Amino acid sequence: MPDSRYIGRFAPTPSGYLHFGSLVAAVASYLDARAAGGRWLVRMEDLDPPREMPGAQAAILQTLERYGFEWDGPVVRQSERGDAYAAVVQQWLRSGLAYACTCSRKQLEGSGGIYPGTCRDAGHDWHGDVAIRIRVPELEYAFVDRVQGEFRQHLGREVGDFVIRRRDGLYAYQLAVVLDDAWQGMTDIVRGADLLDNTPRQLYLQELLGAAHTRYLHVPLIVQPDGHKLGKSYRSPPLAAEQAAPLLLRALGALGHAAPAELAGATPAEVLAWGVAHWDATRIPRVLTLEDARL
Repeated sequence: MPDSRYIGRFAPTPSGYLHFGSLVAAVASYLDARAAGGRWLVRMEDLDPPREMPGAQAAILQTLERYGFEWDGPVVRQSERGDAYAAVVQQWLRSGLAYACTCSRKQLEGSGGIYPGTCRDAGHDWHGDVAIRIRVPELEYAFVDRVQGEFRQHLGREVGDFVIRRRDGLYAYQLAVVLDDAWQGMTDIVRGADLLDNTPRQLYLQELLGAAHTRYLHVPLIVQPDGHKLGKSYRSPPLAAEQAAPLLLRALGALGHAAPAELAGATPAEVLAWGVAHWDATRIPRVLTLEDARL
């Protein structure tokens, strides 16, 4: 039965154009929301201006429109949400949940990506050239992903206190995504499996905020023959407007939803409408190769 309370989103990073891997994630999030009778929002995760490609935001939105996606409400840009992030960071600093860290990358070499707690009790000044870290509990966080199954992570042993504001003053993805999802009332997060191991940290931040936990569905990444994921950093080709319908059909096939032959000449809107009518998240594979995506 449709759930009109469902709120989902697609949140691209404008460091490049949308590629086929992005399209698979967009299709999954869109169909999951629409099949539930819910709302689907678009949020631009433009937290890192030095990495943003000029013109990428406009190109991403134009591609989504040409591929038949229709979103609800205005596009939210994280670059306009700095005051909200700052307020929470200050609150956590004052309460002792967060602290200043002066460690450089060189100092942390050899830590295996797990922060050793060097500055945890150092009492550094919050101002100036410092990062801000959140204290994590010595607890294991677990959740059941709708595609990937159960995932567990011990925050203390496997992550350590993590950065919520960088030394250059830019806010970290972990903080911004949780605050924005709570602010926008997200009930369901559908995104790529490369973000699966970020989720326990985000569950912890949701607890600190008193926000409701969301349901998660992590779609499989498309892995290239060299083992790298298909993405902007590997110069994946942008999505061609004239290939909208065929690429949407390929994305559906990659998600376990092979469309009938009569859809071969359909418009993008017709392909998406078929996808909404036939959506079944249990058919999404856990793993996907580039060869699989060429269905």
